[in-house]
Amino acid sequence: MTELAANLDSAHHVKGNEHTKLTVYAATGLDWVRAHREVLQDRLREHGAILLRGMPADLAVFNQVTEEIGGSLLTYTERSTPRSAVSGNIYTSTEYPPAESIPMHNENSYSANWPARLFFLCDTAAETGGATPIADSRAMYRLLPADLRERFAGGVSYTRAFREGLGLTWQDAFQTDDRQVVADYCTSNGQTYEWTDEGLRTRHVRPSFTTEPHTGAMVWFNQANLFHVSSLGEEVSEALLDLYPEEDLPRNAYFADGSPIPQADLDTIKATYDEVSYAFPWRPGDVMVINNMLMAHGREPFTGKRRTLVAMT
Repeated sequence: MTELAANLDSAHHVKGNEHTKLTVYAATGLDWVRAHREVLQDRLREHGAILLRGMPADLAVFNQVTEEIGGSLLTYTERSTPRSAVSGNIYTSTEYPPAESIPMHNENSYSANWPARLFFLCDTAAETGGATPIADSRAMYRLLPADLRERFAGGVSYTRAFREGLGLTWQDAFQTDDRQVVADYCTSNGQTYEWTDEGLRTRHVRPSFTTEPHTGAMVWFNQANLFHVSSLGEEVSEALLDLYPEEDLPRNAYFADGSPIPQADLDTIKATYDEVSYAFPWRPGDVMVINNMLMAHGREPFTGKRRTLVAMT
């Protein structure tokens, strides 16, 4: 064993449960990350999640860490949630009410373009709660009932309706004011679209599960549970359906043929995520990196101030 490997071996431990594992490293700074870059990248390719503990809560260092491990940062395109750019392609995590949970999901899996790696920096830890749970997508696929997987075999149909004052506008979602740019994007990414008096409607089908190329494992990889109107809670979803027809909901999810997803299936998916997921309390300076195909993530409710930054590569 080389001295470098021995030092790394003594500087990490594995946390998690029987389904989801997180390798925690005692990182001492950017030079340490550079020295161990290949080992960290291998760990992400094979196991899916690492936590660098002991780093400074510093935006410039975070930017350099993301580039060392993941390469060039991506722009957040085809947006489905509100975020603010902090510096370049580093963003705030999804700006969602503190008392609410964000369901487990694989980032941008509703899109034809998704990030390979996600980087999270804990700038300010919440007073209580606020964890970013992760869940192994391979375990999700294995544990979901075979008949449920069969119903989802054709994929997930995602629908969106953009208008002022309800969810994101199409200008925010596609980061342009040019309708032709949006039309070209939809056409090139397999989306149907319709301009309306209020804004825009889109629909497209993406896989519900797929093969992760490096490991060859089947992974549950979609956002059906997050896009479905029921994710907003019974009171909000019923209010929206009282005000708008289904085709004008800000977002929703169906089976590939357009038929509704039974609530029982969504409940099973949530229960399986609850079984598989693992969460830890954030500390300022923590940097968690996940392989987006191997790990889903979410957010727990919190109190107090919380600031978690996100970058994608």
